[in-house]
Amino acid sequence: MGGVELNRIARDAVEAALAAGARDAEAYAQDSVGREIRIFDGEVESLTEAGERGLGVRCWIDHRVGYAYGTDLGNDGLGAIAAAAVEAARIADADEFAAPPSAGGAGAPPEIPGLYDPTLAKWTTERKIELAKAIERAAREADDRVTAVETTVYADDAQRVAIASSTGLTGAFEATTAYAYLQAIADADGDKQTGLGFGMGRSPEALHADEIGREAAERAASLLGAAKPASRTCPVVLDPVVAASFVGFIGGTLCADAVQRGRSPFAGRLGDSLASPALTVIDDATDPAGLNSSPFDAEGAPSGRTPLIEAGRLAAYLHDSYTARRQGEGTRTTANASRAGYRSPPSVSTSNLIVAPGAHTFEELLAEAHNGVCVTDVAGLHSGVNPVSGTFSVGATGRLIKNGQLAAPADEFTIASDLQSMLEAITAAALEPRWVPFGGSVNTPALLIGEMAVGGA
Repeated sequence: MGGVELNRIARDAVEAALAAGARDAEAYAQDSVGREIRIFDGEVESLTEAGERGLGVRCWIDHRVGYAYGTDLGNDGLGAIAAAAVEAARIADADEFAAPPSAGGAGAPPEIPGLYDPTLAKWTTERKIELAKAIERAAREADDRVTAVETTVYADDAQRVAIASSTGLTGAFEATTAYAYLQAIADADGDKQTGLGFGMGRSPEALHADEIGREAAERAASLLGAAKPASRTCPVVLDPVVAASFVGFIGGTLCADAVQRGRSPFAGRLGDSLASPALTVIDDATDPAGLNSSPFDAEGAPSGRTPLIEAGRLAAYLHDSYTARRQGEGTRTTANASRAGYRSPPSVSTSNLIVAPGAHTFEELLAEAHNGVCVTDVAGLHSGVNPVSGTFSVGATGRLIKNGQLAAPADEFTIASDLQSMLEAITAAALEPRWVPFGGSVNTPALLIGEMAVGGA
């Protein structure tokens, strides 16, 4: 289904909701197709292709909001979805902040090149299978100690989205994504360790099998012979994958809905010095390389860049139209409304979190850490962090740092602190950032934490 057709469907749904009694209405139409290929031991373990086409309608009646969705996009289907949304609004509890997003002063959505890569459509399923097999093969060939590979996954998605509202917020865009990952297992005399490799982009053309497979093999092999480190307080280097996990979690605590519900350790801290001056974090939905980029958010507000932490100072919270209205004092949406799809109404979320690179190479971070620990993986971060106090203790693996260089592998240890103390203790960021797709979309270099508790033997 083309973008023009989706636009018409969204507009017709808004008109149907208004005709059914809504004071204001918004429609979100989505048409997507996704594929996933799983390879195990050189063979296709599973292959799935799923298309999804549907519409969600949100409407308002006297500070009451209702939502309904469906997949019948004919005239009768649109009318039924709209009528269901209106009925839901009529029986909803009144909320003084419930009102449609305003188009006033919104401006035009930015032009973001490259969101849709037409080469994805040119790749046959057979080529994608061969790519996934090549990734698994590359991991095995990169190191003789790699004896097995957990399921190798290739996935892609192409989607079109259109939004229309009675307040004038309208738009449409299309985007593609592709990614692959695997876990390699290295074995030395019965000591087994795993390592992750991954790649991401707008089409399979961006995925390099040798690099993805080699990364997994090297990460696994580097941990062979790992032992618990001695418990101590010392400098800690977070590699980009681990840094991205923490940055993604912190981004969630800076979403206004969490702040307003008292589920953030940074509530009431706007304008305060929150972190070391070495840290700057920006939410940017306009970066072409970010897989969460789009010209507008899930309410139709034009996308932009929102500095969250500027040289250590908390500069902003992320808002959709509802949390901005609830905040008052002239607060405007930061265009951070997000949806899992047409079945769900919007809520606040990060887009792409970008950590400003520093002036140090990774090797210089290690030298500055001297006799610390480099963390390459953490487990249970989201369950291990208290969302109110920010305290955390999570399992970790990595490498010891001896005299400023990577040394013996370490596992079965914990790192513990609280988010505030950790942010304040960041002393440097590396030069080389990396996009990490897990738990969101984050672009970050390695980070040096000047002091953190390491719990081991």
